[in-house]
Amino acid sequence: MSEDHFEVNKATWNEKVKIHSKSEMYDLDAFKKGKSSLMSYELNALGDVSGQSLLHLQCHFGQDTLSWSRLGAKCVGVDLSDEGITLAKSLNKELGLDAQFECCNVLDTSKHIEDTFDIVYTSYGVIGWLPDLKPWGKMIGERLKKGGTFYMVEFHPIVWMFDYLDGKSVMRYGYMQDEAIYEEYEGTYADQNSKMISKEYGWNHGFSEIVNALIEGGLKIDYLNEHDESPYNVLPDLVKTKSGNYETKDKLYPLIFEIKATKL
Repeated sequence: MSEDHFEVNKATWNEKVKIHSKSEMYDLDAFKKGKSSLMSYELNALGDVSGQSLLHLQCHFGQDTLSWSRLGAKCVGVDLSDEGITLAKSLNKELGLDAQFECCNVLDTSKHIEDTFDIVYTSYGVIGWLPDLKPWGKMIGERLKKGGTFYMVEFHPIVWMFDYLDGKSVMRYGYMQDEAIYEEYEGTYADQNSKMISKEYGWNHGFSEIVNALIEGGLKIDYLNEHDESPYNVLPDLVKTKSGNYETKDKLYPLIFEIKATKL
């Protein structure tokens, strides 16, 4: 059943690439001139990546992949959207970088890429597109070198319990809900005035599912951190902080988390 879900999501992401590449949020002009798309969390977590091989899962149109490449990593990015991968390849060429990109369902990465990597990285709005994290954790274990680092920074599971479609936060979805969540709405997180209709299937994953998928994949969890702040202003009524991040007015729940793990 989830193959149909992936096809619906792929069509939406292909449309999003066209809009996001022109959006203020992704600021492609500044990126081309050398501005990094990476945030403080991932930069602090991974430190100096020069000379290291890095696999970026669910890379959209490759800005983070290419930002890591600019920092000296030997990068491969994968994404479901062929439009995203086409744009990523053209940016790589235009910027004279040496990243590689592969279009595939992230769960099928090991069918397309045989290399193992020093680092596997994924970030912000990724695992909610996956129905089951067991194959995801297994694939991460397969693609990491022994002693290699997995790092993810992602929106907190509590964030996905709310419906935000009417510009307010209404708790509507289960923290450990198995059923797919289907949404259809106008615009995207990067351009709310866009007329595109997003049709999306998503899945909620609690921490036990996330952590156990990685452990079953052969990883040791180094840390799990939760943060009140998000680097992205993508939810209703967030307040900008001194650090330039965004938080909820009442700070009742965290907005993002990060996990770092090592392949045993």
